[in-house]
Amino acid sequence: MSDAPLLSARGVSKMFGQIRALNEIDLDIGPGVTGLLGPNGSGKSTLLKLFAGQLIPDTGEVRLMGQDPFRQPAALRHLGLCPEQDRFYEEISARRFVTVLTQLHGYDHAAAQRMADEAIARVGMSETARRPLGQMSRGMRQRIKIAQAIAHNPPVLLLDEPLTGADPVARADLIDLVRDLGREERAVVVSSHVLHEVEAMTHDVIFIRFGRLRAQGDVLRLRAMLADRPYRIRLEVDAPRQVAALLLEAPYLRAVTLLSEDTLEITTTDLEAAAAEIPLRLLEAGHALRRFTSPDADLESLYRYLMGHPQAQGGA
Repeated sequence: MSDAPLLSARGVSKMFGQIRALNEIDLDIGPGVTGLLGPNGSGKSTLLKLFAGQLIPDTGEVRLMGQDPFRQPAALRHLGLCPEQDRFYEEISARRFVTVLTQLHGYDHAAAQRMADEAIARVGMSETARRPLGQMSRGMRQRIKIAQAIAHNPPVLLLDEPLTGADPVARADLIDLVRDLGREERAVVVSSHVLHEVEAMTHDVIFIRFGRLRAQGDVLRLRAMLADRPYRIRLEVDAPRQVAALLLEAPYLRAVTLLSEDTLEITTTDLEAAAAEIPLRLLEAGHALRRFTSPDADLESLYRYLMGHPQAQGGA
């Protein structure tokens, strides 16, 4: 496979009237799963539509496998798209729907039907594939949208809110599927407002706010770059006061707070050192460490820092 990114944007801006949806976006996306995150109106859906050839940038350029997806329609053979909104022919079966869309990529009916059946089986819908789409639940329809996106085996997948309407079991299955697709050397871009689900799929993320790229990369690496935002670590131990006295000498420690009779909260600027050394120190001193967690080392905390908002949101 070429070292060139599967998706790229260079100086991309997009206006809708007086509204600037995207402003000078530069990014590269390679194989693996990438989470696309940002508040409502941040430009996520606009970026996906540009990559899908549904929009053309006002300035700059987007590339799909090195081609312009708007001016070179052949590039779209490399793309699988699961849009957020449903646009089904309600009276036809799920199997027929996926088969026809696969034929549009240039496959004959027999090959398209075989590929459709394989994709439908992969999303767990084989038993209900002959049912009309109009009789399916929202979660079932969501699975079929994913099936049509992957049926022609594209190297690039754009999944806009792919878990919407799925029940908890289906969500777990689809998260596993997305991870598997990323392991197959595809570029899988997942736009979602449910942060813990994105975190279950990947640690590689893109943050967009007000149409601008805020950050891109591994969650832990990005979090480590926020030197002015120390980490909190909570320890559940047998003798918190003794443990506090033991840890106060550590060079990476800023503060220690007793939260309860068995829980300490420490503040550090070096999560990696703390995670490596604290369990060893307690083990050597004969203290039992029952729990080690950090409320500041996850995707949600990074989102709050970068977006300046207390809660995650989703949308365009």
